[in-house]
Amino acid sequence: MITDTIATRTLERFLDAVASGAGVPPELFAADAVLDATVPGWRFGVEGRQAVAAQYSTWFADPGAFEELERLAVADGEVVSYLLTWEEHGVPHAAHHCHVLRFDASGRISRDRFFCGGRWDASLLAEMAAAQHAG
Repeated sequence: MITDTIATRTLERFLDAVASGAGVPPELFAADAVLDATVPGWRFGVEGRQAVAAQYSTWFADPGAFEELERLAVADGEVVSYLLTWEEHGVPHAAHHCHVLRFDASGRISRDRFFCGGRWDASLLAEMAAAQHAG
């Protein structure tokens, strides 16, 4: 049985890595970790500690900040949703994500069902803001 403290530390380290842009450490994941990712127009899976960490390190390659962050405890895991903002080549970006995380007995992430609303650059963010104010 996982302890809340160990899993919480793992999740905090994961979120810190996402925001740092310096890579997501493989040791946060179980050896047989599974990433089930739904991204705009596609769904795919990645298996194994190294492959999952590599995928996340690719996605979160720039330092960012959480504009919104919500964490909800569930049996053997946590649901985390956030709005992440960052600059890429000098252009502001944002993305809205949700992770449905499960932890193994050692407190490592064993499964992540990940949902991505897309990567939005500055022009799309401005268009969304204008639509929100018009509606």
